[in-house]
Amino acid sequence: MVLEFSGLLHLIVVVFVTISVIGSRATTLAKTLWILGVFFFPIIGFILWLLLGPRRLR
Repeated sequence: MVLEFSGLLHLIVVVFVTISVIGSRATTLAKTLWILGVFFFPIIGFILWLLLGPRRLR
């Protein structure tokens, strides 16, 4: 049960970050690295993205 929840949470985080990163002004390389970082290192990657990640277009 816990593994199912953590998998769902990981999917939600990756989708949220991917949508946000795609809408940012970052270069294609930076976008790819952020998405891969959050995918492979979900907790640390998400925290780093929140603190240092590219900002959305406004």
